[in-house]
Amino acid sequence: MFSVSPPPTNFGVPFPPRGATLLLAPSSISKLNPRKFSKIRCSSTLRDKEKRPSSSHSSAVEREEGGRLKVVTPSLDVASLPFPPIKVAKRVVLVRHGQSTWNEEGRIQGSSDYAVLTQKGEAQAETSRQMLIDESFDVCFASPLNRARRTAEIIWGNRREEMIMEYDLREIDLYSFQGLLKHEGKEKFGDAYRQWQVDAANFNIDGHYPVRELWARARSCWNRMLAHESRSVLVVAHNAVNQALIATAMGLGAEYFRMLLQSNCGVSVLDFIPRTEDGCPHMSLNRLNQTPNSPIVAGSSGGRITNLRIILVCHGSLQIDTEASLPLVRDLPMSMLGIIQSQKIAELLLDLKINTIVTSPEKASMQTAVTISEVQEAADCLGADCIPRYVDMKKIEELDLENIFRHSNRFSGLSPFQVDNGNQIAQDRGLEGLEDGLLGGLWNQSEKAWQNLLDELSDGSEPQKTVVVVGCPTVHTSLIAHCLNLTQDWMGSFHLDEGSISVIDFPDGPTGRGIIRCINYTAHLGRWSVPITKPTMDNEEF
Repeated sequence: MFSVSPPPTNFGVPFPPRGATLLLAPSSISKLNPRKFSKIRCSSTLRDKEKRPSSSHSSAVEREEGGRLKVVTPSLDVASLPFPPIKVAKRVVLVRHGQSTWNEEGRIQGSSDYAVLTQKGEAQAETSRQMLIDESFDVCFASPLNRARRTAEIIWGNRREEMIMEYDLREIDLYSFQGLLKHEGKEKFGDAYRQWQVDAANFNIDGHYPVRELWARARSCWNRMLAHESRSVLVVAHNAVNQALIATAMGLGAEYFRMLLQSNCGVSVLDFIPRTEDGCPHMSLNRLNQTPNSPIVAGSSGGRITNLRIILVCHGSLQIDTEASLPLVRDLPMSMLGIIQSQKIAELLLDLKINTIVTSPEKASMQTAVTISEVQEAADCLGADCIPRYVDMKKIEELDLENIFRHSNRFSGLSPFQVDNGNQIAQDRGLEGLEDGLLGGLWNQSEKAWQNLLDELSDGSEPQKTVVVVGCPTVHTSLIAHCLNLTQDWMGSFHLDEGSISVIDFPDGPTGRGIIRCINYTAHLGRWSVPITKPTMDNEEF
């Protein structure tokens, strides 16, 4: 069943006619350096916001002296607005449309509606349908633009649940850029096109700030989607708007545009958990950009070629002694399932030449690292390379969860058994089971680990370098937060499963921004992969 939301006005005023001149208020933010970010505070999805004057979700219309209208562009503060309370846990699955004819041509689409899916795009949508065929959804929100609507129809198949065409899920409005080939945009607009590439948050065209407008629109969409009486929601939209949805859900501003990659038919999953005190919900990014194709194939990050990459590998499942009478220690070997998972990881990474494996000294991590190394060094025998590959393997203590806890002030004076018990809490309950002192110790040690990894990537001995990092999910979530230059409060915003991989590209080198290609990718695990959505009983949290 289809329903269509009426096209709203553009942030409080109708869309201006082509060529109209709009006066905009000066930007409320200083120009951002795309390579550097200051540490930012926790989002409203993680703790209550401080009292502040409310920001508008959309542009306001003001009247100057003389009667002339002035459109005030939305500021980046829209990302920090608190979300409305929810009564039950909700899982939202975001999918970008399949390849379109204009994707194939390298033409700037924006919110235009001339492109349709290519044959490859239809096949990608069908693969996504198969990926999600056993998942239970209560409703589908989709962009009404042809390329997204067709993708949604393929994925939704013969489901009888409601499909809502939401106008605000259309792609970013790029005004005069739309319809141009990328080289035409560069030739025709010069400085404006360069700003679109390197400083998109402050990019201005035809009197508009498209990325800021998109952030405001995405934030407004969340209010309507979360208010819907559903627990499992499918959203089919576009590259930029999906980035904005993920970023605003996390409380990240428009300066994070292009840092959370969205590939054609890539799947991202967000969990919203209600709070007992009826505050704004807690949000966890369960996975980012799980694609029909391998996430490690050679290519670009957001249209830019990259030669430097960090791959975070979570070790396989641990061996658990169910008959043990005492709490288990953290440093356990992998179970048979974990061994299979490590083999699947090594098989996936065989398509990539790995220069260095950096691992935690923990048993499960070491086992996983050795498996990856052995398969890499047998690449010629396995037909993946014409010569054997040599892989440098290093251990660093900062990735060892037990070592982190032993150096934490919170654990000073405790017995080894008590430390191991704390490690087990982290393994069983994740970051929620740890006190602030332990989180602080984990955060500080993981910051040192992240700097070590960047130093490893900075070694200029080879023009192309891939560093694989093997450790536990708890430590890797903090490494992702460091990559995005967030604070300790964001560690609980990411979820990683055992046996998963997360890929970070550095198109500007190790001193530039890390582009997150995917988080918590598990499709390589085959029949042992983690499903996109998990069935839940009433009142059970995801």
